[in-house]
Amino acid sequence: MDRRYIIIGITAFVFLFVSCGQKHKAVNVVEDFIEQYAQYPDEMKEREFEHFDSTKVISDSLVLAMQQRGNELYKSPIPYPVRTSGRMLYHIRMSYVYKGDTLWQTFYLDETLEHVVAVK
Repeated sequence: MDRRYIIIGITAFVFLFVSCGQKHKAVNVVEDFIEQYAQYPDEMKEREFEHFDSTKVISDSLVLAMQQRGNELYKSPIPYPVRTSGRMLYHIRMSYVYKGDTLWQTFYLDETLEHVVAVK
């Protein structure tokens, strides 16, 4: 019985370690995206990242709509990478302070965690 708890504990630790590494990579990609494409990246203060997860329910048309809608805080147009249809995406939510207001944005990243493919 004790052996099962040890195996469960080790498995949970491995999943937690891998997940933290992926979140760290996603945060770095989003930070680079902000520095490159935000109108005033220095004005987006106190950035905090949370709710990192994967999803397969975001359709290609929804991704395209988010890309085309744009956002006043970012330069336009943003040259988003071509996305392979139907693939899994990761998403991470960021809160930040901009001109005294606390705002939130969700960033969608490709399955390799190398590119932001949309911002909402």
